[in-house]
Amino acid sequence: MNALLNSLTEAEFLLVRETETAQLAELDEDGLVELHTRVRRARNKYSKSYRREAAQRVAEQGGRGKARPKNTRNAQKAEVFEDALARVSRHLAAAAKRAAAELKAERLEAARAQRNEAPPKAVRRPASAPATPQRSQRPPASAPAVRKRHAGTKAVGARRQAKRDSK
Repeated sequence: MNALLNSLTEAEFLLVRETETAQLAELDEDGLVELHTRVRRARNKYSKSYRREAAQRVAEQGGRGKARPKNTRNAQKAEVFEDALARVSRHLAAAAKRAAAELKAERLEAARAQRNEAPPKAVRRPASAPATPQRSQRPPASAPAVRKRHAGTKAVGARRQAKRDSK
């Protein structure tokens, strides 16, 4: 693994070094997102390169098993960046969880600050205004809802009487 890290280009090596725990601890959520994107691109680059070269060599070598040993460098680089991506992802998830908890706490605190904690006041009507019913008038007896309710009441009474008569 050390030999592979030493064979990385300077930019690749610095990118892998940025994913060490000490450097990740210094980054905020936005910095972690940006680093995650860069590491993911590097990983995808070597994964694609590995798959393409392997696919080309299958025709030359006559099989995937024979073509694999000739293409190990790209596979190893892809694995190095996959490990780095996993480290960044874990730190990013933790940072996102912390940020969500902070936002929730802020929202709850703002809601508590706006809450009315005064005791409720009794509503009093002026003595001169008489209490009025909610409805000003009853629906007419010919309204469909009223007719249905009367019919249901009559049916209940008829069933009750029929039950008594059958005994």
